[in-house]
Amino acid sequence: MADQATLETTILDLLARQEPGRTLAPMDVARAIGGDHPDGWGPLMQPLRRAAVKLMKEGRLVITRKGRPVDPDDFRGVYRLSLPDTP
Repeated sequence: MADQATLETTILDLLARQEPGRTLAPMDVARAIGGDHPDGWGPLMQPLRRAAVKLMKEGRLVITRKGRPVDPDDFRGVYRLSLPDTP
């Protein structure tokens, strides 16, 4: 299983490769680490969520649901990841 640092680095690396304004599905990050088989990426989804929440609290990414930023301590369902807007 990938450690917290690997998850955070992979999230930020994949986001950096996105076109400006584009979002990333958490499953894409999990597949980049665990491969295409669900047995590889599936167990990464909860640790990945925790890593994303940590990064959002640090101001390094934004978690959105239905196009709007979420409260990192209280969100459910399908979500997307993006880099924060830069002034």
